[in-house]
Amino acid sequence: MATVELRFSALPEHVRTARLVAAAVARRAGVDEAVLDEVRLAVGEACSRAVGLHQIGGISAPVKVMLIEEEKQFSIEVGDEARHAVAGEGAGAGPGDPDGEADEDEMGLAVISGLVDDVEVSAGEHGGLIKMTWPTTPPPTILV
Repeated sequence: MATVELRFSALPEHVRTARLVAAAVARRAGVDEAVLDEVRLAVGEACSRAVGLHQIGGISAPVKVMLIEEEKQFSIEVGDEARHAVAGEGAGAGPGDPDGEADEDEMGLAVISGLVDDVEVSAGEHGGLIKMTWPTTPPPTILV
């Protein structure tokens, strides 16, 4: 299992770099070329969401991106350290979280879900994680 870890300051201009790195590593891992645009878009959306949550919450910690290459799949995990509402608190429990920000967050998650068949979202008071997974094809066998 090969893993690439990327951490970047929660600034919008770094999202593009995360997208480019994710696409390059996905290509190397064997993700189908036809899916690479979806990988770029999904990573961009997840990273933009994390950057926004960090900026809204005044969090100086970096956004974390893990690119994980396994035998038959490639996963990308985008983590934030923002406080998310936990069960029983309601959607607006985060600091400075008016309805517009909650709606934008839901829209971002909907976009990611539309781009990625296998996506898991987890969140709590110590941060959130979006894990996206794509199948890979093994490299062709070269016979000599």
